[in-house]
Amino acid sequence: MVIQVPPLDLSFPSLGPQVCAFIEQHLVFGPGDLRGRPAKLDGEKRALIHRMYEVFPQHHKNAGRRRFRRCAVSLRKGSAKTELAAWIAACELHPDGPVRCIGWAEDGQPVGGGVTDPYIPLVAYTEEQSEDLAYGALLVILEHSTLRDDFDIGLERIKRRSGDGKAVALASAPDSRDGARTTFQHFDETHRFVLPRLIRAHRTMLANLPKRQMADPWSLETTTAFAPGEGSVAESTMEYASAVRDGLMKDASLFFFHRQASDKHDLSTEDGIKAAVLEASGAIAAWSDIDGIVEQWRDPSKNNDRTYLERVWLNKPRQSASQAFDADVWKRLERPAEVIDGDAIVLGFDGSRSNDATALVATHIKTGYQWPLGIWERPATLPRDREWRVPEADVDACVRAAFSRFSVWRLYADPPYWQEWIAKWTGEFGDERVIEWFTNRRRQMAAALENFVTAMTEGSVTHSGDAQLARHIANARRDEVKGQFDEQGRPLWLIRKERPDSPLKIDAAMAAVISWEARMDAIAAGQMTAGVSVYESRGLATI
Repeated sequence: MVIQVPPLDLSFPSLGPQVCAFIEQHLVFGPGDLRGRPAKLDGEKRALIHRMYEVFPQHHKNAGRRRFRRCAVSLRKGSAKTELAAWIAACELHPDGPVRCIGWAEDGQPVGGGVTDPYIPLVAYTEEQSEDLAYGALLVILEHSTLRDDFDIGLERIKRRSGDGKAVALASAPDSRDGARTTFQHFDETHRFVLPRLIRAHRTMLANLPKRQMADPWSLETTTAFAPGEGSVAESTMEYASAVRDGLMKDASLFFFHRQASDKHDLSTEDGIKAAVLEASGAIAAWSDIDGIVEQWRDPSKNNDRTYLERVWLNKPRQSASQAFDADVWKRLERPAEVIDGDAIVLGFDGSRSNDATALVATHIKTGYQWPLGIWERPATLPRDREWRVPEADVDACVRAAFSRFSVWRLYADPPYWQEWIAKWTGEFGDERVIEWFTNRRRQMAAALENFVTAMTEGSVTHSGDAQLARHIANARRDEVKGQFDEQGRPLWLIRKERPDSPLKIDAAMAAVISWEARMDAIAAGQMTAGVSVYESRGLATI
């Protein structure tokens, strides 16, 4: 199954054939088994280059200019997407790369030429990966190509010998000076672009493109299918492309291509799996180890997360089996605000004091509606060696404002790191309303998590659609407690971060869970109708 936005339109000429010829004449394969051998494009990559280099026809008001400013390609793992991007970057960087229309042939086809003073940022999702993905591939390709002497090749930048153009490895947005000079840019593995700084970098760098109008700049995103609900750039790009395809939005400058296996295949059989892999592979099936991929479905060490195999080998958007909460379900539970001043609510509080995150989440007792009153998270732009502390005064002010504005039945707060503040809140609001709720109690925490999942499944919890809270919900990973079971014999499980040092926070998810647990206790205590807003009939300010 292929999603292509917009559909193929043969009325647009293209520089693609000239770009393909340049690649196969001058460039080589990058890192891997074919390293250094002459480049050879398969049929699908040739077609993609043709589409990405479409230009407006000769008698159009924009004759010769690029048709697409933003291109996105989603293919399964092992499709050499990074190598394709590196080949394109090499063409965009070389002074003779036929990448912009400089005239017209007698048959009405465009004639390609190079870009003056190109600036090409190649963006990876971490600093550690910035030299291993497209930039690393570009470095190897140029070092082994016939064009090597045309460049000064370094570990962090590749420059034209003439000095009037360069490609750089980045893990964030370029500075304002360089950002204004971009002529081509590439974002690699955008399903991993989930951190706020990467999402902001992507947005900022797209916004920079019009600054060099004469250079006709453009952007390319390459990725494998995303995990729904994580809020990645890949997910938002597909949603945007779908809206354009369905006529909900207009954007004639977008080209989007996604290939995945359709749902017609029976993945319980080996023949069905093989057929699905072949469909998701397209032209690369000719040089892929299809049997080796299919074998992974039989491998016990990999078979415990079939959703992962479907995501990477069938290129289907799938949530990882390790995710604690169904992010798609959470997304569907968004509702308009259902709370007004004076309503009875409960609060959940969890967090750290430094270099992590802290959250205060409210739940409306009557309706089960949740929203974050505050989420304090280490700024993504802060250098790694800089210490950061949660603004304690802001947290205190937020808690006090909640007690002032609403009828707070209880605040459940996880005490570690915040004992002194919790003591102050207890002294002011009373020990009947401020309760220490330790999240490190395995059985109680596991029961609270099951209650929260059940509420999501049944739709009894709804929420404001806050993006930060949704991200923390999607970040939470399921962590089974070995050898411990609940009363129904099911393994106990808790939540954790992806890894201990992961920048993907889950504190707001934890606060939402214990806030929901406070609501469950409120209902058990007969508070479902108690403390309903005295302003309900007056239509006063909503949240």
